[in-house]
Amino acid sequence: MPDPGLDSHWDRRLNRAALDPDFTLDLHGHTLETAHRRLDMGLAQARAMGARLVLVITGRPRPAPAADRGSSRGAIRAQILDWLAAGPHASNIAAIRKAHRRHGGEGAIYLVLKKGR
Repeated sequence: MPDPGLDSHWDRRLNRAALDPDFTLDLHGHTLETAHRRLDMGLAQARAMGARLVLVITGRPRPAPAADRGSSRGAIRAQILDWLAAGPHASNIAAIRKAHRRHGGEGAIYLVLKKGR
C-alpha cells in the first residue's frame, strides 16, 4: 500500500526503474555497527546534496532465526527498517520501497526523501 504523501506517479516510476537514484549508499559487507553509522552519515550527506531518491544496498535477506540475525548473512537487511524508523532522519523520509531488479532487487531499497525546507 502506498505511503501517504507519495503520489502514484512516484510509485509507477519506481516500479519501472524509470528514475535513477540521486545518491547510493552501499552497506553490503559492513558490520552492523559500521552499516548503521554509514547509513546515518550517508543520509545526512544525501540531504545536504538535495537528493530525493536514495538507493540503499543492503544485501539479500537470508532466512535466519531472530536470535541469529545479528551475526548471520542478511543481518543489515533485517535491521534497516528499524534503524530508519528510530534514526535521526525518520522525519525526512517520505517513503521506503523495494528496489527494482535493475537497482539490486531484494538486496536494496529506495528511500524517497522529502523535499528540503
